[in-house]
Amino acid sequence: MSDSTLRVGLIYPELLGTYGDRGNAVVLVQRARWRGHDAELVEVPASEPIPDSLDVYLFGGGEDDPQSMAAAGMRASAAGIGRARDNGAAVLAVCAGFQLIGHRYDTGDGESIDGLGLVDAVTRAGSPRLIGEIVVEPAEGLPILTGFENHGGRTTLGAGERPLGRVLTGGGNGDGSDGVLRDRLVGTYLHGPVLPRNPALADRLLSWVLGDLAPLDSALEEKLRAQQLDAGSAAGLRKWWQDRRLGRG
Repeated sequence: MSDSTLRVGLIYPELLGTYGDRGNAVVLVQRARWRGHDAELVEVPASEPIPDSLDVYLFGGGEDDPQSMAAAGMRASAAGIGRARDNGAAVLAVCAGFQLIGHRYDTGDGESIDGLGLVDAVTRAGSPRLIGEIVVEPAEGLPILTGFENHGGRTTLGAGERPLGRVLTGGGNGDGSDGVLRDRLVGTYLHGPVLPRNPALADRLLSWVLGDLAPLDSALEEKLRAQQLDAGSAAGLRKWWQDRRLGRG
C-alpha cells in the first residue's frame, strides 16, 4: 500500500456487475474498517483507464458483449495493472473477470476475446450452461467454499497453474476444478457474491495487502456459509441421483 488507506477497486461495474459481484468490494472495505484500517471503495467506470494506484482489483461477471467491451479497456490498462501487481496489489476475478485475466475467451459465436494474460488459461464456450450451487474444496488452507455459478465457459489452465480448488458440487472450470490460485490472485466461477458467502477468503485477500489481521466475530457469516454449504451439497446429491436414474433408463 502506498499510504494508509486501502483502495478497493471495483472495475467496470456497469459491464462486469451482472451477478451482484459489487458485494465483494463492500465486504473487503467493511472487514478492513472493522479492524481499524482506513478503506475506500473506488469505482472505475468503463469510460476511464484503470489506475495503477489500487490495492485490490475486483473483476466481476458479465455477458459476452459487455465482456468484450471490458476486455478492450482492461488490455489498454494492462501496463498499469502490471505495475500495481508488482507493487503488491491483489486481484479477485469472478466468472467473466476470471476468463479475462487469462489469455483469451473463445465465445460460442466464434469470436475470440483476448485477455490480460495474468494467468496461463484459455476459456472456450461449452454446453450445457452450468447453473446452480457450487461447492469447492480449496487447495490451500481455506475452509470449503460455496457459491452460485451461471456460465457456459470451460476453462483450461496451463501446466504451471494451479486451481483454486476441487469441485465437490457443480461445474467450475469444467474439469473437476474451479478457478485459479496464484500469488495475491484468485480467479473463480463462484458468484453469490463469493466473499460475503466465504469470509475466510475475504480475509485471505485482505491479508495479502494488509498483512496479519486481527480476528473478527464472523458468526453470522459462518452461519450463512453453513446454510449454503448444506444447500449446495443437497443439490449435488439430487443431481447425482437424477443422473443415476437417467443412466438406468
